[in-house]
Amino acid sequence: MPILAPETSLHPANLLDDGEAATDRRWWAVYTKSRQEKSLARQLLSIDVPFYLPLVPKVSMIAGRKVKSELPLFCSYLFLYATDEERVQTLATKRVAHMFDAPDARAIARDLRNVRSLIASGVPLTVEGRLSAGQRVRVKHGSLMGLEGVIVSRRGEDRLLVTVDFLQQGVSILISDFQVEPI
Repeated sequence: MPILAPETSLHPANLLDDGEAATDRRWWAVYTKSRQEKSLARQLLSIDVPFYLPLVPKVSMIAGRKVKSELPLFCSYLFLYATDEERVQTLATKRVAHMFDAPDARAIARDLRNVRSLIASGVPLTVEGRLSAGQRVRVKHGSLMGLEGVIVSRRGEDRLLVTVDFLQQGVSILISDFQVEPI
């Protein structure tokens, strides 16, 4: 049983769709003050500023009862797609510690789409930090068909690593080599 209703993690709902229109908006990685990711997302929603906060479900035991909640996938990070004016409004919330401009808008949008696909698949995720480059692959079939990432080996297991290169972080899932093809 959830304690709270699910939070909005993507605003607007079509923010990460493939369409690239000419706009004065830019992608920003927002590093929030401690435990302020969801509060910032709520404020951005109320002022209609586009954002993506990757959330993953977590089940905990509280007083002998299972409780389901949603936690940020990347601790203290939220992704903002904003104009300069909206960026200033975001800074004015006093919930932001640092804000980093993403130099390659297409790359970060692609990376965030991949992360969203992994979260939606419901497979167990492992957060990976400080990534190094490896062989890029694409999933050949199944519910994750077309997803691109890098094969890494962790504790003797092959994992598909999907990265947000700008943050040097990512998430990985267990995968077998027959499920992927080199790009």
